[in-house]
Parts: sequence; structure tokens; C-alpha cells
Amino acid sequence: MDNTAFLNYISSYIQLTSEEQSLLCSRLKFRNYLKNQYIVQQGDVCRSANFIISGCTKTFYANNEGQEHIVMFSIENWWSSDLGSFITQTPADFNVQCLENTQLIQFTYDNLEALYIEIPKLERLFRKIIERAFVASQKRIVRNFTLDAKARYKIFKTTYPKIDQRVPQYMIASYLGITKEFLSKIKSQVINAS
Repeated sequence: MDNTAFLNYISSYIQLTSEEQSLLCSRLKFRNYLKNQYIVQQGDVCRSANFIISGCTKTFYANNEGQEHIVMFSIENWWSSDLGSFITQTPADFNVQCLENTQLIQFTYDNLEALYIEIPKLERLFRKIIERAFVASQKRIVRNFTLDAKARYKIFKTTYPKIDQRVPQYMIASYLGITKEFLSKIKSQVINAS
């Protein structure tokens, strides 16, 4: 399998020697998932950090009535895991499901911990990734409290360019916390204002 995209992604954060790249590549695992397969399910421990080579996933919480609350979509060159569960190795609060056939690079918790010791600069890489995820999560919380649905939709379009063709509208509505009917109304307003 080709790990070029992953190594290019890493080089945007840290520089690895060729020996470090070889060691890293010897520890990663490629995994293919089919559309609708789960990478992790609520209540199970998230065993891997997952880098998307190709495909698309959704991270969501399902309440007792089975209603989905989507918190994130992930596409190529993004990570897709229940981060809290992975870091603490405790049961997951979220489900991660493939919306398309998806190819991942996976690191188990133990493998990653060993790599931190063998290639210390990887800790900096994952610190930066987690910092960015935390900031994005905080900004999303503030936006949900302060912005109307139309403004949140515009930010969604910027954050996830061209995802409209890959993700059903009812899922985008769930992510925005609105009905799909209201999303249709907002989209037509945005198109007419352009």
C-alpha cells in the first residue's frame, strides 16, 4: 500500500529522517472498511487512531431513541476516531461509521506509545493534532451557542468543501442541529444571495 500521502501529511508538522520514516511505516497498518461499516461503536473501547487515505466517515452520538447527533465528518488526510476513548482507553461515547468505502492507516494505542519512545518527535506531531482538534471542538461549541443556522452552514461549507456531493443532506442537517427541510431553505437563501 502507498503511504506517500501520510508521509506528506506528517512532513507538514515535523521532519523525519529516512530511518524514522522506515520505522514509522513498519508500525502502521492499512485497513479497508466498506460503506456503512463501523470503525468504533459507542460503548466499545477505541483501539486505534485512524488516518483516512480515501473515503469519508461520520462521528456521531446515538441517543436512547436511536436519534443520531453528528459531531464530525472526516475525509482524506483527516483523522477519524473517538479521541477521548482512544486516549483514555475507556468505552467510546461516539460511533465512527464509514459513509463510503474507506481506506485507513491505523495505529493501535500500544503501537503509538512505543513509537513515542522510539521517535520522540512523534509526540509533538500528535500534540499538534490534538491541539487542533480541541480548538476546532471549542470553536464549534461557541458557534452553536452564538450563530444562527445560516451562518453555521456557511462555516460548514468552508470547513468541508465539496462534501455536499458525498454526504446525504439529512446528515448535514444533523451536524448543524436543524431539520433537513430547514437546511433546504437555508441552502436556497445562500444560493439566491450569491
